[in-house]
Amino acid sequence: MTSVINVNLPQQSYEIAIASGSLEQLGQRMADLKLGKKVLLVSNPTIFKHYGEKSIKSLENAGFQVASYCLPAGERYKTLNSIQKLYDIALENRLERSSTMVALGGGVIGDMTGFAAASWLRGINVVQVPTSLLAMVDSAIGGKTGVNHPQGKNLIGAFHQPRLVLIDPDVLKTLPTREFRAGMAEVIKYGVIWDAELFQQMEASKHLNQLRYIKPELISSILTRSCQAKADVVSKDEKEGGLRAILNYGHTIGHAVESLTGYRLVNHGEAVAIGMVAAGQIAVKLGMWQKEDTERQNALIQKAGLPTKLPEGLDIDGIIDALQLDKKVKNGKVRFILPTQIGVVTITDEVSADVIKEVLQGM
Repeated sequence: MTSVINVNLPQQSYEIAIASGSLEQLGQRMADLKLGKKVLLVSNPTIFKHYGEKSIKSLENAGFQVASYCLPAGERYKTLNSIQKLYDIALENRLERSSTMVALGGGVIGDMTGFAAASWLRGINVVQVPTSLLAMVDSAIGGKTGVNHPQGKNLIGAFHQPRLVLIDPDVLKTLPTREFRAGMAEVIKYGVIWDAELFQQMEASKHLNQLRYIKPELISSILTRSCQAKADVVSKDEKEGGLRAILNYGHTIGHAVESLTGYRLVNHGEAVAIGMVAAGQIAVKLGMWQKEDTERQNALIQKAGLPTKLPEGLDIDGIIDALQLDKKVKNGKVRFILPTQIGVVTITDEVSADVIKEVLQGM
């Protein structure tokens, strides 16, 4: 499979290049962009073991001087301390304004590398090479970068668009099953908020919970349609002034669940799945969505092997309090993205704490 999707932005448009085996073309694609010769490749030990050598070889063959650094794997390391380590390596290797940081990894590596690039020398190039399904379809695209604050997810960050997003579907073969399922949560999200046809394609598939059971043509459709949806939304609203907020469907309650469980018990995709179930039920309670549609959504979530219930013992009042720290809060009101039909959502701040509590108590 090969496709190129353009993210059209006023200041810096870029390509999402999707092609099997494209990791070997990383250096040449970056050389074509006329980026400076110094590169810092950032990864984690697991990903680097699989793909670090191949990536570095491709970059060196294209004439780049490459330094590399591995950050520990996991959301709990998505902190300013990790960013400080990247600054130290950038200084040690004399990265300049024409230099590039390359994020080789999942969403955590992509977010941190992007933020380090956004803030080093007031902004240097970043290239995203996502290795997880979640990063491929979502976090590597659109320029959102950042780290977590102990009291909330992604509260510290910046918009910093990549120069290139390079997606090699072949790397999904080494992705752990739990991480593949986490990515499917974001794909289901696109089906609900933007692309009813993608939703129907997933409904028609017997399996969604493991890569090896999903037909290659559906994987191709998942990648291209999800990336196209993200590119369309970002092109219309780069810095989340309005429309782009719909990409946070399921994330409002999902982020609160992640935060309250210390980023250890559930991963991002699992939390988003829980958040989508809650958002769907809120929409039904408010008379905005049909019960049959929320059942269709929840059936897809279960087919993908994702949770539909809150973690045992989670404090519901704690979730409601944590919602006030959400980045989408405006004038003290929490903004929810709620579905009105498959493929269409709306943004509202008219959801009472009582309704949220009632829904959460039922989960």
